[in-house]
Amino acid sequence: MDYPQLVAISLAIGLIALLYSCVGHAGASGYIAVMTLGGFTTGLIKPTALVLNILVAVISTVQFGRAGHFCWSLFWPFALLSVPMAFLGGYLHLPVEIFKPLLGVVLLLSALRLGFRRSDLPQVSPPTPTTALVAGAGIGMVAGLTGTGGGIFLTPLLLLRGWAQTRSAAAVSALFILINSIAGLSGHVVSGQPIPSVAWSLAGAAIIGGSLGSQLGSRRLAVGAISLLLSVVLTIAGCKLILSS
Repeated sequence: MDYPQLVAISLAIGLIALLYSCVGHAGASGYIAVMTLGGFTTGLIKPTALVLNILVAVISTVQFGRAGHFCWSLFWPFALLSVPMAFLGGYLHLPVEIFKPLLGVVLLLSALRLGFRRSDLPQVSPPTPTTALVAGAGIGMVAGLTGTGGGIFLTPLLLLRGWAQTRSAAAVSALFILINSIAGLSGHVVSGQPIPSVAWSLAGAAIIGGSLGSQLGSRRLAVGAISLLLSVVLTIAGCKLILSS
């Protein structure tokens, strides 16, 4: 990869990190789309996206946590089974031609619904632990298989089911993405594949974008603006899943 191409991809990575981190996400689906367009090989894309995801998720977790939006009792049931399932998904290398477009359609429908959301529900009711455990396991597996942290699926689920307020969903998703990205990358490494050096070349752009975006999302943006940005993020991710299948 020559220098001008590296600069262009770095700018795109930084912009994706800024946009996604506003809603507590880390940007994996966006990074995958950028790297695909940039001509990266399949073997480079998944681990690089996970490395960048981990960096941005750390920043988002800290920012949303410091702002007081994190809820441990909401987080742990989703996270408990998602970690081993994300590890398994990262280890496996399965054909995804069928479920990727289906997931893409789900994300686009979620984006459509959340795009019209301008305020939080007056009351939320967290799911039962059993429901959260099952949902977390499924999301973890999908996260590992697709090279994402799973937040792109968890956040709309929390909001559309009325299980969390917007910023609380973002805070929970940020840490969920972090642990699942670590598990997915661990599965990748254990399977005998290295972490590409290009991941570290793109790390600075992701850190800068993630820092700016998570600061805006955790403290400054209105709920309606966060919902609109989330709709944009889900649309990008949904289109990426459909077009890459």
